[in-house]
Amino acid sequence: MAAYDIRIIGDPVLREVAADVTDIDGALVQVVEGMVDAMYEADGLAVAAPQVGVRKRLVVYHLPDDPEPVTIVNPRIEEYGDDEWLYSEGCLSIPGLYWEIARPKTVHVVGLDLDGNDVSIEADELAARMYQHEIDHLDGVLMTERLDDDQRVEAKRAVRELMLARADRVGTDAGPSSLLP
Repeated sequence: MAAYDIRIIGDPVLREVAADVTDIDGALVQVVEGMVDAMYEADGLAVAAPQVGVRKRLVVYHLPDDPEPVTIVNPRIEEYGDDEWLYSEGCLSIPGLYWEIARPKTVHVVGLDLDGNDVSIEADELAARMYQHEIDHLDGVLMTERLDDDQRVEAKRAVRELMLARADRVGTDAGPSSLLP
């Protein structure tokens, strides 16, 4: 079992702006280990700390070409490329739902590694999308806010059905009636 559960749309922590990490220490390493466990348990590509209820600017990921999981502390996008890339995007916090979303094809990301060293990454396609998606989480933004008007109508219905199905499984209220902006 993972140290953390993935928070699902409707959880207020997903709408909060995460605080900068100020201390890279053993406690942070334990958080990272729990995040990696949660990411693997959910069969995900990446997870941002707010998705596991931790209100810190921290992302873990494991891209197909990476030999092991990677952590980036206080990531931010310094530059976006001019070209857009349309891709079917999903989210562990909105399980089973995917939408075609256009995002910049390339980004330049900076942050720190777990040793406190500066990190500078030029990313494209899947990696660029992952960084944009996860940094959105750190800013309290869900991918549903990146949808066009027609997709948003579909998303409201799909998310409502997801919440009702989850409520039926756990026998609780489905949560807020309006989960999308």
